[in-house]
Amino acid sequence: MSMLLRKVLEMLLRRDPTTCSDQQVVFPRGDLGELDQLPTDILFQILRLLGPKEVAKLSVICKSLRFFVSDNRLWLHFLQTHQSDPSWDSVFFAETNLTFGYPLPSLVGQRPQLSFKHIYGERAQVPGAIIIDGGSGYCKFGWSKYACPSGRSATFLILGIVFPVFSVFFFFSLLRQLFLLFDEQEFGNIESPMYTRLRHFFATIYNRMQVKPDKQPVIVSIPICHYEDTESARASRRQLKDAICASLFDLNVPAVCAVNQATLALYAAKRTSGIAVNIGFQVTSVVPIFNGKVMRKIGVEVVGLGALKVTGFLKEKMQQNNLNFQSLYTVRALKENLCYVALDYEAELLKQNTQASFQAEVDGWFTLSKERFQTAEVLFKPHLAGMQAMGLHQAIALCMEHCHSAELPGDNDWYKTVVLSGGTACLPGLAERLEKELHALLPPYMSNGIRVMPPPYGADTQWFGAKMIGNLSTFPGPWCVEKKNFRQKPRLSLIW
Repeated sequence: MSMLLRKVLEMLLRRDPTTCSDQQVVFPRGDLGELDQLPTDILFQILRLLGPKEVAKLSVICKSLRFFVSDNRLWLHFLQTHQSDPSWDSVFFAETNLTFGYPLPSLVGQRPQLSFKHIYGERAQVPGAIIIDGGSGYCKFGWSKYACPSGRSATFLILGIVFPVFSVFFFFSLLRQLFLLFDEQEFGNIESPMYTRLRHFFATIYNRMQVKPDKQPVIVSIPICHYEDTESARASRRQLKDAICASLFDLNVPAVCAVNQATLALYAAKRTSGIAVNIGFQVTSVVPIFNGKVMRKIGVEVVGLGALKVTGFLKEKMQQNNLNFQSLYTVRALKENLCYVALDYEAELLKQNTQASFQAEVDGWFTLSKERFQTAEVLFKPHLAGMQAMGLHQAIALCMEHCHSAELPGDNDWYKTVVLSGGTACLPGLAERLEKELHALLPPYMSNGIRVMPPPYGADTQWFGAKMIGNLSTFPGPWCVEKKNFRQKPRLSLIW
Protein backbone atom coordinates (compact mmCIF):
# COMPACT_ATOMS: atom_id res chain seq x y z
CA MET A 1 0.00 0.00 0.00
CA SER A 2 2.77 2.45 0.95
CA MET A 3 4.60 1.71 -2.29
CA LEU A 4 1.47 2.42 -4.33
CA LEU A 5 0.99 5.75 -2.58
CA ARG A 6 4.64 6.64 -3.08
CA LYS A 7 4.57 5.86 -6.81
CA VAL A 8 1.37 7.84 -7.40
CA LEU A 9 2.73 10.77 -5.42
CA GLU A 10 6.02 10.80 -7.36
CA MET A 11 4.12 10.72 -10.63
CA LEU A 12 1.94 13.64 -9.63
CA LEU A 13 4.81 15.75 -8.31
CA ARG A 14 6.63 15.33 -11.66
CA ARG A 15 3.59 16.61 -13.59
CA ASP A 16 3.71 20.01 -15.28
CA PRO A 17 1.69 22.30 -12.99
CA THR A 18 0.26 24.11 -16.02
CA THR A 19 -1.66 20.97 -16.96
CA CYS A 20 -3.69 21.12 -13.78
CA SER A 21 -7.16 22.62 -13.90
CA ASP A 22 -7.66 25.89 -12.08
CA GLN A 23 -10.82 24.52 -10.56
CA GLN A 24 -9.13 21.59 -8.84
CA VAL A 25 -9.31 21.94 -5.08
CA VAL A 26 -6.01 21.51 -3.21
CA PHE A 27 -6.32 20.60 0.45
CA PRO A 28 -4.49 22.83 2.93
CA ARG A 29 -1.46 21.36 4.59
CA GLY A 30 -2.32 19.31 7.65
CA ASP A 31 -1.16 15.97 8.91
CA LEU A 32 -0.88 14.20 5.53
CA GLY A 33 2.67 15.37 4.75
CA GLU A 34 3.35 15.54 1.00
CA LEU A 35 -0.11 14.14 0.29
CA ASP A 36 -1.54 17.52 1.28
CA GLN A 37 -0.46 18.78 -2.14
CA LEU A 38 -2.76 16.38 -3.97
CA PRO A 39 -6.08 17.57 -5.42
CA THR A 40 -9.16 16.03 -3.84
CA ASP A 41 -10.16 13.97 -6.86
CA ILE A 42 -6.69 12.43 -7.18
CA LEU A 43 -6.66 11.46 -3.52
CA PHE A 44 -10.05 9.86 -3.92
CA GLN A 45 -8.81 7.90 -6.94
CA ILE A 46 -5.92 6.57 -4.86
CA LEU A 47 -8.30 5.51 -2.09
CA ARG A 48 -10.54 3.76 -4.61
CA LEU A 49 -7.57 1.81 -5.96
CA LEU A 50 -6.66 0.63 -2.49
CA GLY A 51 -10.00 -1.05 -1.91
CA PRO A 52 -12.33 -1.08 1.11
CA LYS A 53 -10.21 -3.17 3.47
CA GLU A 54 -7.05 -1.08 3.08
CA VAL A 55 -8.99 2.18 3.15
CA ALA A 56 -10.64 1.22 6.44
CA LYS A 57 -7.18 0.77 7.99
CA LEU A 58 -6.16 4.31 6.98
CA SER A 59 -8.72 5.87 9.33
CA VAL A 60 -6.45 5.23 12.32
CA ILE A 61 -3.40 6.95 10.80
CA CYS A 62 -4.41 10.59 11.11
CA LYS A 63 -7.39 12.91 11.39
CA SER A 64 -7.31 14.04 7.75
CA LEU A 65 -7.40 10.50 6.40
CA ARG A 66 -10.20 9.68 8.80
CA PHE A 67 -12.17 12.52 7.19
CA PHE A 68 -11.56 11.18 3.67
CA VAL A 69 -12.25 7.58 4.62
CA SER A 70 -15.65 8.54 6.05
CA ASP A 71 -16.82 10.20 2.83
CA ASN A 72 -20.06 8.62 1.59
CA ARG A 73 -19.07 8.92 -2.08
CA LEU A 74 -16.12 6.64 -1.54
CA TRP A 75 -18.18 3.90 0.09
CA LEU A 76 -20.96 4.19 -2.45
CA HIS A 77 -18.29 3.39 -5.04
CA PHE A 78 -17.22 0.34 -3.01
CA LEU A 79 -20.83 -0.80 -2.64
CA GLN A 80 -21.23 -0.79 -6.42
CA THR A 81 -17.91 -2.38 -7.31
CA HIS A 82 -17.27 -4.81 -4.44
CA GLN A 83 -20.79 -5.89 -3.39
CA SER A 84 -22.48 -5.94 -6.83
CA ASP A 85 -25.26 -3.57 -5.85
CA PRO A 86 -27.13 -2.39 -8.95
CA SER A 87 -26.82 1.36 -8.37
CA TRP A 88 -26.12 3.83 -5.62
CA ASP A 89 -29.69 5.12 -5.71
CA SER A 90 -31.03 1.61 -5.04
CA VAL A 91 -28.73 1.31 -2.02
CA PHE A 92 -29.69 4.78 -0.84
CA PHE A 93 -33.41 4.03 -1.19
CA ALA A 94 -33.17 0.71 0.61
CA GLU A 95 -31.04 1.95 3.50
CA THR A 96 -33.14 5.10 3.89
CA ASN A 97 -36.62 3.57 3.72
CA LEU A 98 -36.40 -0.15 4.49
CA THR A 99 -33.80 -0.41 7.25
CA PHE A 100 -36.26 -0.53 10.13
CA GLY A 101 -38.55 -3.14 8.64
CA TYR A 102 -42.33 -3.10 8.43
CA PRO A 103 -44.24 -0.91 9.17
CA LEU A 104 -42.07 1.60 7.36
CA PRO A 105 -41.22 4.74 9.35
CA SER A 106 -42.68 8.03 8.21
CA LEU A 107 -39.92 10.15 6.65
CA VAL A 108 -41.99 13.19 5.65
CA GLY A 109 -39.74 16.23 5.69
CA GLN A 110 -36.71 14.36 7.07
CA ARG A 111 -34.00 12.00 5.94
CA PRO A 112 -31.82 10.00 8.29
CA GLN A 113 -28.10 10.68 8.20
CA LEU A 114 -26.46 7.67 6.61
CA SER A 115 -22.89 6.52 7.06
CA PHE A 116 -22.17 4.36 4.03
CA LYS A 117 -18.92 3.23 5.58
CA HIS A 118 -20.94 1.67 8.39
CA ILE A 119 -23.52 0.37 5.90
CA TYR A 120 -20.80 -1.26 3.79
CA GLY A 121 -19.41 -3.05 6.81
CA GLU A 122 -22.83 -4.26 7.91
CA ARG A 123 -23.86 -5.38 4.42
CA ALA A 124 -20.61 -7.30 4.04
CA GLN A 125 -21.57 -9.36 7.10
CA VAL A 126 -25.20 -9.92 6.10
CA PRO A 127 -25.62 -13.63 5.24
CA GLY A 128 -28.01 -12.85 2.41
CA ALA A 129 -31.22 -14.74 1.85
CA ILE A 130 -32.73 -17.38 -0.37
CA ILE A 131 -35.41 -15.62 -2.42
CA ILE A 132 -38.41 -17.59 -3.71
CA ASP A 133 -40.64 -15.41 -5.86
CA GLY A 134 -43.73 -17.35 -6.81
CA GLY A 135 -45.83 -16.21 -9.71
CA SER A 136 -48.78 -18.03 -11.22
CA GLY A 137 -46.83 -18.41 -14.47
CA TYR A 138 -43.22 -18.57 -13.28
CA CYS A 139 -41.36 -19.21 -10.06
CA LYS A 140 -37.98 -17.45 -9.71
CA PHE A 141 -35.47 -18.39 -7.04
CA GLY A 142 -31.90 -17.57 -6.10
CA TRP A 143 -29.57 -16.09 -3.50
CA SER A 144 -29.87 -12.36 -2.74
CA LYS A 145 -26.12 -11.95 -3.33
CA TYR A 146 -26.54 -13.10 -6.93
CA ALA A 147 -26.94 -10.55 -9.70
CA CYS A 148 -30.16 -12.25 -10.89
CA PRO A 149 -32.29 -15.32 -10.14
CA SER A 150 -30.36 -18.54 -10.49
CA GLY A 151 -33.33 -20.63 -11.59
CA ARG A 152 -36.86 -20.46 -12.98
CA SER A 153 -39.74 -22.88 -13.19
CA ALA A 154 -42.74 -22.41 -15.45
CA THR A 155 -46.13 -23.88 -14.62
CA PHE A 156 -49.66 -23.79 -15.91
CA LEU A 157 -52.61 -23.75 -13.56
CA ILE A 158 -55.77 -25.13 -15.17
CA LEU A 159 -58.94 -25.73 -13.19
CA GLY A 160 -57.05 -25.90 -9.92
CA ILE A 161 -54.58 -28.54 -11.13
CA VAL A 162 -50.87 -27.79 -11.36
CA PHE A 163 -49.11 -29.23 -14.40
CA PRO A 164 -45.37 -29.15 -13.66
CA VAL A 165 -42.80 -27.93 -16.15
CA PHE A 166 -39.08 -28.51 -15.64
CA SER A 167 -39.97 -30.96 -12.84
CA VAL A 168 -40.65 -28.30 -10.15
CA PHE A 169 -44.11 -27.88 -8.63
CA PHE A 170 -45.43 -24.42 -7.92
CA PHE A 171 -48.27 -24.20 -5.45
CA PHE A 172 -48.87 -20.58 -4.50
CA SER A 173 -51.49 -20.05 -7.20
CA LEU A 174 -53.13 -23.31 -6.22
CA LEU A 175 -53.18 -22.13 -2.62
CA ARG A 176 -54.86 -18.91 -3.71
CA GLN A 177 -57.49 -20.81 -5.68
CA LEU A 178 -58.09 -23.23 -2.83
CA PHE A 179 -58.60 -20.40 -0.36
CA LEU A 180 -61.24 -18.97 -2.63
CA LEU A 181 -63.00 -22.26 -3.32
CA PHE A 182 -63.12 -24.12 -0.01
CA ASP A 183 -63.99 -23.42 3.59
CA GLU A 184 -61.71 -24.34 6.46
CA GLN A 185 -63.38 -27.69 7.17
CA GLU A 186 -62.69 -28.82 3.63
CA PHE A 187 -59.11 -27.63 3.83
CA GLY A 188 -58.23 -29.86 6.77
CA ASN A 189 -55.32 -29.23 9.11
CA ILE A 190 -51.56 -29.05 8.96
CA GLU A 191 -51.41 -32.77 8.24
CA SER A 192 -53.32 -32.30 4.97
CA PRO A 193 -51.82 -33.37 1.61
CA MET A 194 -51.46 -29.70 0.65
CA TYR A 195 -49.09 -29.15 3.56
CA THR A 196 -47.00 -32.11 2.39
CA ARG A 197 -46.94 -30.76 -1.16
CA LEU A 198 -45.92 -27.31 0.00
CA ARG A 199 -43.03 -28.75 1.99
CA HIS A 200 -42.05 -30.82 -1.03
CA PHE A 201 -42.05 -27.70 -3.19
CA PHE A 202 -39.70 -25.79 -0.88
CA ALA A 203 -37.47 -28.85 -0.47
CA THR A 204 -37.25 -29.15 -4.26
CA ILE A 205 -36.17 -25.52 -4.58
CA TYR A 206 -33.41 -26.02 -2.00
CA ASN A 207 -32.26 -29.19 -3.74
CA ARG A 208 -32.04 -27.42 -7.08
CA MET A 209 -30.03 -24.61 -5.50
CA GLN A 210 -27.84 -27.19 -3.71
CA VAL A 211 -28.00 -25.33 -0.39
CA LYS A 212 -29.04 -26.45 3.07
CA PRO A 213 -32.22 -24.81 4.44
CA ASP A 214 -30.71 -24.15 7.88
CA LYS A 215 -27.90 -21.92 6.57
CA GLN A 216 -29.72 -18.76 5.51
CA PRO A 217 -33.03 -16.90 5.97
CA VAL A 218 -35.59 -17.09 3.19
CA ILE A 219 -37.71 -14.38 1.58
CA VAL A 220 -40.97 -15.59 0.07
CA SER A 221 -43.22 -13.43 -2.08
CA ILE A 222 -46.90 -13.92 -1.36
CA PRO A 223 -49.49 -13.45 -4.12
CA ILE A 224 -52.16 -10.83 -3.56
CA CYS A 225 -55.27 -12.77 -2.55
CA HIS A 226 -58.32 -12.13 -0.37
CA TYR A 227 -58.53 -8.55 -1.52
CA GLU A 228 -61.31 -7.42 0.83
CA ASP A 229 -60.73 -5.62 4.11
CA THR A 230 -62.94 -7.96 6.11
CA GLU A 231 -62.23 -10.06 9.18
CA SER A 232 -62.54 -13.31 7.27
CA ALA A 233 -60.16 -12.09 4.55
CA ARG A 234 -57.63 -10.94 7.16
CA ALA A 235 -57.86 -14.32 8.86
CA SER A 236 -57.29 -16.11 5.55
CA ARG A 237 -54.21 -13.99 4.82
CA ARG A 238 -52.81 -14.79 8.27
CA GLN A 239 -53.45 -18.49 7.71
CA LEU A 240 -51.64 -18.41 4.38
CA LYS A 241 -48.63 -16.66 5.92
CA ASP A 242 -48.59 -19.01 8.91
CA ALA A 243 -48.81 -22.03 6.64
CA ILE A 244 -45.82 -20.91 4.57
CA CYS A 245 -43.79 -20.16 7.71
CA ALA A 246 -44.68 -23.49 9.31
CA SER A 247 -43.65 -25.51 6.26
CA LEU A 248 -40.34 -23.65 6.01
CA PHE A 249 -39.57 -23.90 9.72
CA ASP A 250 -40.16 -27.63 9.50
CA LEU A 251 -37.27 -27.64 7.02
CA ASN A 252 -35.14 -25.91 9.71
CA VAL A 253 -35.02 -22.54 7.96
CA PRO A 254 -33.68 -20.08 10.60
CA ALA A 255 -35.89 -17.11 9.65
CA VAL A 256 -38.69 -16.33 7.19
CA CYS A 257 -39.66 -13.03 5.58
CA ALA A 258 -42.99 -13.12 3.72
CA VAL A 259 -43.90 -10.03 1.68
CA ASN A 260 -46.68 -9.59 -0.87
CA GLN A 261 -45.70 -9.30 -4.50
CA ALA A 262 -47.24 -5.86 -5.09
CA THR A 263 -45.13 -4.28 -2.36
CA LEU A 264 -41.95 -5.93 -3.67
CA ALA A 265 -42.62 -4.55 -7.16
CA LEU A 266 -42.95 -1.06 -5.70
CA TYR A 267 -39.68 -1.43 -3.78
CA ALA A 268 -37.91 -2.54 -6.96
CA ALA A 269 -38.99 0.75 -8.53
CA LYS A 270 -37.56 2.59 -5.48
CA ARG A 271 -40.98 3.65 -4.25
CA THR A 272 -42.84 3.08 -1.00
CA SER A 273 -46.15 4.60 -2.15
CA GLY A 274 -48.01 4.25 -5.41
CA ILE A 275 -50.18 1.84 -7.35
CA ALA A 276 -48.73 -1.57 -8.21
CA VAL A 277 -50.29 -3.19 -11.28
CA ASN A 278 -49.45 -6.87 -11.69
CA ILE A 279 -50.54 -8.64 -14.87
CA GLY A 280 -50.56 -12.19 -13.59
CA PHE A 281 -51.17 -15.50 -15.27
CA GLN A 282 -54.95 -15.46 -14.81
CA VAL A 283 -55.91 -12.08 -13.32
CA THR A 284 -54.59 -8.53 -13.18
CA SER A 285 -54.51 -6.79 -9.80
CA VAL A 286 -54.39 -3.03 -9.22
CA VAL A 287 -53.09 -2.50 -5.70
CA PRO A 288 -52.84 0.90 -3.92
CA ILE A 289 -49.91 0.99 -1.50
CA PHE A 290 -49.21 3.84 0.93
CA ASN A 291 -45.94 3.88 2.84
CA GLY A 292 -45.43 0.17 2.17
CA LYS A 293 -48.91 -0.88 3.29
CA VAL A 294 -51.58 -2.31 1.00
CA MET A 295 -54.57 0.01 1.35
CA ARG A 296 -57.37 -2.54 1.23
CA LYS A 297 -59.76 -0.03 2.78
CA ILE A 298 -59.36 2.06 -0.36
CA GLY A 299 -59.89 -1.00 -2.50
CA VAL A 300 -57.87 -3.43 -4.61
CA GLU A 301 -59.19 -3.65 -8.16
CA VAL A 302 -59.09 -7.05 -9.85
CA VAL A 303 -59.60 -7.62 -13.57
CA GLY A 304 -60.28 -11.20 -14.64
CA LEU A 305 -57.86 -10.94 -17.53
CA GLY A 306 -54.25 -12.02 -17.37
CA ALA A 307 -51.36 -13.27 -19.46
CA LEU A 308 -53.13 -16.54 -20.30
CA LYS A 309 -56.04 -14.69 -21.92
CA VAL A 310 -53.67 -12.44 -23.90
CA THR A 311 -51.71 -15.46 -25.13
CA GLY A 312 -54.96 -17.27 -25.94
CA PHE A 313 -56.18 -14.31 -27.98
CA LEU A 314 -52.99 -14.39 -30.06
CA LYS A 315 -53.49 -18.13 -30.53
CA GLU A 316 -56.98 -17.51 -31.93
CA LYS A 317 -55.67 -14.84 -34.29
CA MET A 318 -52.96 -17.18 -35.56
CA GLN A 319 -55.45 -20.00 -36.12
CA GLN A 320 -57.72 -17.65 -38.06
CA ASN A 321 -54.77 -16.80 -40.31
CA ASN A 322 -53.80 -20.48 -40.75
CA LEU A 323 -50.55 -20.15 -38.82
CA ASN A 324 -49.83 -23.63 -37.47
CA PHE A 325 -47.92 -24.30 -34.25
CA GLN A 326 -47.39 -27.26 -31.96
CA SER A 327 -47.55 -25.76 -28.46
CA LEU A 328 -48.66 -22.77 -26.50
CA TYR A 329 -44.99 -22.11 -25.71
CA THR A 330 -44.52 -21.02 -29.32
CA VAL A 331 -47.44 -18.60 -29.08
CA ARG A 332 -46.08 -17.17 -25.83
CA ALA A 333 -42.63 -16.73 -27.37
CA LEU A 334 -44.17 -14.85 -30.29
CA LYS A 335 -46.11 -12.64 -27.87
CA GLU A 336 -43.00 -11.81 -25.89
CA ASN A 337 -40.80 -11.12 -28.93
CA LEU A 338 -43.09 -9.62 -31.56
CA CYS A 339 -46.13 -8.08 -29.91
CA TYR A 340 -46.42 -4.49 -28.72
CA VAL A 341 -49.05 -1.99 -27.56
CA ALA A 342 -50.20 0.63 -30.04
CA LEU A 343 -50.31 4.18 -28.77
CA ASP A 344 -53.20 4.87 -31.17
CA TYR A 345 -54.98 1.64 -32.06
CA GLU A 346 -57.12 3.02 -34.88
CA ALA A 347 -54.14 4.72 -36.53
CA GLU A 348 -52.09 1.54 -36.22
CA LEU A 349 -54.79 -0.42 -38.08
CA LEU A 350 -54.36 1.89 -41.08
CA LYS A 351 -50.63 1.24 -41.38
CA GLN A 352 -49.61 -0.91 -44.33
CA ASN A 353 -46.41 -2.53 -43.08
CA THR A 354 -46.50 -3.87 -39.53
CA GLN A 355 -44.88 -7.23 -40.25
CA ALA A 356 -42.09 -8.78 -38.20
CA SER A 357 -40.66 -12.30 -37.99
CA PHE A 358 -39.34 -14.53 -35.23
CA GLN A 359 -37.88 -18.04 -35.19
CA ALA A 360 -39.42 -20.27 -32.52
CA GLU A 361 -37.30 -23.09 -31.14
CA VAL A 362 -39.59 -25.91 -32.22
CA ASP A 363 -41.90 -24.55 -34.91
CA GLY A 364 -39.47 -22.46 -36.95
CA TRP A 365 -40.12 -19.04 -38.45
CA PHE A 366 -43.34 -17.06 -38.00
CA THR A 367 -44.36 -13.72 -39.48
CA LEU A 368 -47.01 -11.63 -37.76
CA SER A 369 -48.59 -8.44 -38.98
CA LYS A 370 -51.55 -6.74 -37.32
CA GLU A 371 -51.70 -9.51 -34.74
CA ARG A 372 -48.66 -7.87 -33.16
CA PHE A 373 -50.67 -4.97 -31.70
CA GLN A 374 -54.14 -6.51 -31.77
CA THR A 375 -53.05 -9.06 -29.17
CA ALA A 376 -52.34 -6.57 -26.37
CA GLU A 377 -55.41 -4.49 -27.22
CA VAL A 378 -57.54 -6.92 -25.21
CA LEU A 379 -56.00 -5.37 -22.07
CA PHE A 380 -57.88 -2.18 -22.94
CA LYS A 381 -60.85 -3.74 -24.77
CA PRO A 382 -61.65 -7.12 -23.18
CA HIS A 383 -64.75 -7.46 -25.36
CA LEU A 384 -62.43 -8.24 -28.29
CA ALA A 385 -61.78 -11.57 -26.55
CA GLY A 386 -65.44 -12.06 -25.65
CA MET A 387 -65.05 -10.88 -22.04
CA GLN A 388 -67.25 -8.56 -20.02
CA ALA A 389 -64.73 -6.75 -17.86
CA MET A 390 -63.16 -3.37 -17.27
CA GLY A 391 -60.19 -2.39 -19.35
CA LEU A 392 -56.87 -2.11 -17.55
CA HIS A 393 -56.84 1.68 -17.85
CA GLN A 394 -60.37 1.87 -16.42
CA ALA A 395 -59.42 -0.25 -13.40
CA ILE A 396 -56.39 1.96 -12.68
CA ALA A 397 -58.45 5.13 -13.09
CA LEU A 398 -61.07 3.78 -10.68
CA CYS A 399 -58.37 2.96 -8.15
CA MET A 400 -56.93 6.47 -8.50
CA GLU A 401 -60.34 8.01 -7.89
CA HIS A 402 -60.68 6.00 -4.68
CA CYS A 403 -57.17 7.03 -3.60
CA HIS A 404 -57.92 10.69 -4.23
CA SER A 405 -61.16 10.49 -2.27
CA ALA A 406 -59.40 8.84 0.69
CA GLU A 407 -57.42 12.07 1.40
CA LEU A 408 -54.61 10.35 3.26
CA PRO A 409 -52.21 12.57 5.22
CA GLY A 410 -48.90 13.48 3.60
CA ASP A 411 -48.24 13.59 -0.12
CA ASN A 412 -51.50 14.15 -1.98
CA ASP A 413 -50.01 12.82 -5.21
CA TRP A 414 -48.79 9.50 -3.82
CA TYR A 415 -51.12 7.49 -6.05
CA LYS A 416 -49.89 9.08 -9.30
CA THR A 417 -46.96 6.70 -9.62
CA VAL A 418 -48.01 3.43 -11.27
CA VAL A 419 -45.52 0.54 -11.32
CA LEU A 420 -46.16 -2.33 -13.72
CA SER A 421 -45.01 -5.90 -13.11
CA GLY A 422 -45.45 -9.29 -14.73
CA GLY A 423 -44.14 -10.70 -17.98
CA THR A 424 -46.99 -9.33 -20.12
CA ALA A 425 -46.43 -5.87 -18.60
CA CYS A 426 -43.06 -5.85 -20.40
CA LEU A 427 -44.75 -5.42 -23.79
CA PRO A 428 -43.30 -2.31 -25.48
CA GLY A 429 -45.59 0.72 -25.44
CA LEU A 430 -47.81 -0.39 -22.56
CA ALA A 431 -46.67 2.31 -20.11
CA GLU A 432 -47.06 5.08 -22.70
CA ARG A 433 -50.52 3.89 -23.73
CA LEU A 434 -51.69 3.72 -20.12
CA GLU A 435 -50.51 7.27 -19.46
CA LYS A 436 -52.41 8.47 -22.51
CA GLU A 437 -55.62 6.66 -21.53
CA LEU A 438 -55.43 7.85 -17.90
CA HIS A 439 -55.06 11.48 -18.99
CA ALA A 440 -58.15 11.03 -21.16
CA LEU A 441 -60.23 9.40 -18.38
CA LEU A 442 -59.31 11.53 -15.37
CA PRO A 443 -59.78 15.26 -14.71
CA PRO A 444 -56.63 17.42 -14.90
CA TYR A 445 -56.26 17.82 -11.13
CA MET A 446 -55.88 14.04 -10.90
CA SER A 447 -54.11 13.26 -14.17
CA ASN A 448 -51.39 15.92 -13.97
CA GLY A 449 -48.18 14.32 -12.79
CA ILE A 450 -49.18 10.71 -13.51
CA ARG A 451 -46.21 8.50 -14.27
CA VAL A 452 -46.53 4.89 -15.41
CA MET A 453 -43.29 2.92 -14.96
CA PRO A 454 -42.62 -0.27 -16.93
CA PRO A 455 -41.32 -3.24 -14.91
CA PRO A 456 -37.93 -2.02 -13.58
CA TYR A 457 -36.38 -5.49 -13.89
CA GLY A 458 -38.67 -7.09 -16.42
CA ALA A 459 -40.40 -10.30 -15.39
CA ASP A 460 -38.06 -10.57 -12.37
CA THR A 461 -39.17 -7.26 -10.78
CA GLN A 462 -40.53 -8.78 -7.56
CA TRP A 463 -37.39 -10.88 -7.13
CA PHE A 464 -35.25 -7.75 -7.24
CA GLY A 465 -37.54 -6.05 -4.72
CA ALA A 466 -36.87 -8.97 -2.39
CA LYS A 467 -33.16 -8.71 -3.17
CA MET A 468 -33.19 -5.16 -1.79
CA ILE A 469 -34.53 -6.48 1.51
CA GLY A 470 -32.17 -9.46 1.64
CA ASN A 471 -29.08 -7.26 1.25
CA LEU A 472 -30.07 -4.61 3.81
CA SER A 473 -27.49 -3.78 6.46
CA THR A 474 -30.05 -4.67 9.15
CA PHE A 475 -31.27 -7.92 7.59
CA PRO A 476 -32.69 -10.26 8.82
CA GLY A 477 -33.55 -8.55 12.12
CA PRO A 478 -36.58 -6.29 11.57
CA TRP A 479 -37.97 -8.11 8.52
CA CYS A 480 -37.98 -11.76 9.54
CA VAL A 481 -39.78 -14.09 11.89
CA GLU A 482 -37.29 -16.43 13.52
CA LYS A 483 -38.05 -20.05 14.12
CA LYS A 484 -37.72 -19.70 17.89
CA ASN A 485 -40.20 -16.80 17.91
CA PHE A 486 -42.74 -18.32 15.55
CA ARG A 487 -45.88 -18.97 17.50
CA GLN A 488 -46.83 -22.43 16.36
CA LYS A 489 -50.59 -22.79 16.50
CA PRO A 490 -52.25 -26.04 17.59
CA ARG A 491 -51.76 -28.52 14.80
CA LEU A 492 -55.50 -29.04 14.37
CA SER A 493 -56.26 -25.34 14.01
CA LEU A 494 -53.63 -24.33 11.43
CA ILE A 495 -55.88 -24.69 8.42
CA TRP A 496 -55.43 -24.18 4.72
